Amino acid sequence: LSHMGHVLSENRHGLIVATTFYENVEGKKAYPWMLVTGGLNDPRVSYWEPAKWTASMRALRHDKNPLLLKIQMGSGHFGSSGRYEQIKETAFDWAFILTAMGISK
Repeated sequence: LSHMGHVLSENRHGLIVATTFYENVEGKKAYPWMLVTGGLNDPRVSYWEPAKWTASMRALRHDKNPLLLKIQMGSGHFGSSGRYEQIKETAFDWAFILTAMGISK
């Protein structure tokens, strides 16, 4: 975020906050089905960030749409390594998408 300036600069702080997911969760709003994913070995996004965001969403939202959190224990920023693990992850994602769309066959 160096292009936004220093976080302690008052005029730049607002720009940084505007881009964060956690600070922009709105209560009393209907959200779509969501599958939030993360990896335990992700050096860019720590596993607690999607967990914290999901907990915030669950506490504030008022709809009944599914909000799932899936943390891969052996994954990094770009998912699991290995061809078969990537295929399993893709299949899981597609199963969620198709279920959200109401497609069962």
